[in-house]
Amino acid sequence: MPATLSKYLFSPQFSALASTGMIGLYFANQILSARRRRRNQKSLQELDAVLAAGANDPRKASEGRAAKAYVDAEFFSRLSRLLKILVPRLFSPETFYLLLVAACLVARTYLDVWMIANGTMIESAIIGRSLSLFKTYLFRFILMMPSMSLINNFLKLGLSEVKLRFRHRLTVHLINKWMRGFTYYQLGNLDSRIANPDQLIAQDVDKLCECVADLYSNLSKPILDIVIYALKLTSTIGGHAPACMIGYLVLTGLVLTRLRRPLGRMTVREQQLEGEFRYVNSRVIAAAEEVAFYRGQSAERSTLLKAFSLLVDHLRVCINFRFQTGLLDNILAKYVATVVGYLVVSWPFLNLANPRYATSSHAELLEEYYQSGRMLVRMAEAVGRVVLSGRELTRLAGFTARIHELDTVLDEVSKGQFQRAAVRTGSPAVASVAAAAAAAASANGDSTSEQAKPAGIPVSSSSANLLLNTFGQVVVADHIIKFEDVPLVTPTGDVLVARLNLEVRSGTNVIVCGPNGCGKSSLFRILGGLWPVRGGRLTKPADGKLFYIPQKPYMPLGKLRDQVIYPDTIEDMRRKRLTDERLSELLGHVQLGHILTREGGWDAIADWADVLSGGEKQRMAMARLFYHAPQFAILDECTSAVSVDVEAELYSYCRKNNITLFTVSHRKSLWQHHEFFMHMDGRGEFKFGPITDNTEEFGS
Repeated sequence: MPATLSKYLFSPQFSALASTGMIGLYFANQILSARRRRRNQKSLQELDAVLAAGANDPRKASEGRAAKAYVDAEFFSRLSRLLKILVPRLFSPETFYLLLVAACLVARTYLDVWMIANGTMIESAIIGRSLSLFKTYLFRFILMMPSMSLINNFLKLGLSEVKLRFRHRLTVHLINKWMRGFTYYQLGNLDSRIANPDQLIAQDVDKLCECVADLYSNLSKPILDIVIYALKLTSTIGGHAPACMIGYLVLTGLVLTRLRRPLGRMTVREQQLEGEFRYVNSRVIAAAEEVAFYRGQSAERSTLLKAFSLLVDHLRVCINFRFQTGLLDNILAKYVATVVGYLVVSWPFLNLANPRYATSSHAELLEEYYQSGRMLVRMAEAVGRVVLSGRELTRLAGFTARIHELDTVLDEVSKGQFQRAAVRTGSPAVASVAAAAAAAASANGDSTSEQAKPAGIPVSSSSANLLLNTFGQVVVADHIIKFEDVPLVTPTGDVLVARLNLEVRSGTNVIVCGPNGCGKSSLFRILGGLWPVRGGRLTKPADGKLFYIPQKPYMPLGKLRDQVIYPDTIEDMRRKRLTDERLSELLGHVQLGHILTREGGWDAIADWADVLSGGEKQRMAMARLFYHAPQFAILDECTSAVSVDVEAELYSYCRKNNITLFTVSHRKSLWQHHEFFMHMDGRGEFKFGPITDNTEEFGS
């Protein structure tokens, strides 16, 4: 009975029946999964749209344009540009490790050839019952074991170093571009092409470098195997065998590369969904207190699970696509390649007219076939690995497209070339300001403009696009801030104030008030250089002489000392000839002297955003202002958690140290510390003038 069952299980009829059943189960599962997806499709599509808007998804900027991630000429052009970053020069550590890997691959290939020949001799000695030959060839194998182990481990070391060095080069390159000027701010606020640059730098770069290193190993070794085995086989059974295998490689490579084209787009989409899922998680972490007060855990859990369902559904689509193409991959790259190998290696032996083996004995034929057959099987395996590596090449095309886009957009943003998906059009204010800005830019020319129009940006016929592609003048001068016909324009093209004109000199404090959305923050973003000047002329001090303190001050990672001197380092502090004793005096001026004792001195390390209270963080930010002592400072509700008496002392210290203030506040008690006021009504009008006894004080 067992023999009969075994015979039936391994029969062609049972194999065909089992294969049919497995295919039927697979398609039944596909139908059920499709039904489940259709039931949830509407809610998931709505969430996808919400996530795309919230995560600043680049699809908003490129609607209707599919991400192109194919293995074509454009892919090789992108890859070539990235490779120049990964290997910047001929004589570099990366080149050394690449050569080390290549040398190990060559050595391992020759070891494989030697192993085939030596293994054949060991088996011949066993079959011929020759103890002396068996001992000889077995002893040779034992002597080679340390060398084989050394080569294999050097290969692993080289590949690990190549991956790490590639990642280091590309990550440093992108971080330097991201943190150049205000690019890190403008990328997310003035441009909408890149979503989650942190994910691209932290994850996609790692995956791209891993793909490049693995492809270098997985392609170079099989190609080297093909060359060496082709030369060996040509000398034994003729050149037709390797020629047929290489021809088969080219044919199947073209077919499978064409079939795998969707895999690049799938990789791009997968990384987008990974970023969106991480974005939803980060929102919950950032707003945990607000969510807890609202008891919103059920709603947030639903959002998290839906975002994860979007990712899972796409991953399942990718798995099914790889399964379907994998069927063809295995058949063409493995099994058909083996069949081709059998056909070409058998032909010289089965052709009775071949004079090469006319006088060979059975033992000689067996030994020749055994050695040539093994080489050809290894060559067929190498051909299969080259064909299958096309899958990784297509996947690499997806990562290359994303990293290349990030690199290109970083360059453009740093030059002031922004692209937004949603731009307001049709507004009369937009049209009039655009015409005025364009005329002013034309009249002034580029020679006197520090912020000239970037090359390569076409002027659109749309008024909004014209305005967003027009740049005013920025003039650097000490002890003065002056706006001359400068429009306050948001990145989406909203004109908050058509023409702003005001002049403030050192020693004249200004309080700025108005409803939410009237343009107060926009004014300071333009003044601080975060937003470009879209017309007119702006005169202001150099960047280091203008300081900004928000309502929620930023507490950097590091020591207590770093909270005062940020963004300076301790080396910068020493170059300014300032000491810890001077920092202690500054803490005393903001009534935080007790912090030193409580936290354990200037070198104490903590998560200062959590350790310090709201009022302490605001006073720490004021100590930071006193440390830098700029000509002008913008205080944006930065003393809202500080008592009125302490607030008065802070403003008095600023006046004594010649720090001129622009203050945004709703406290009437602060008006006494200012000489001028600016009121913005939120409808495009503003009022700027001196504070007198008849001035109406806004606030509470």
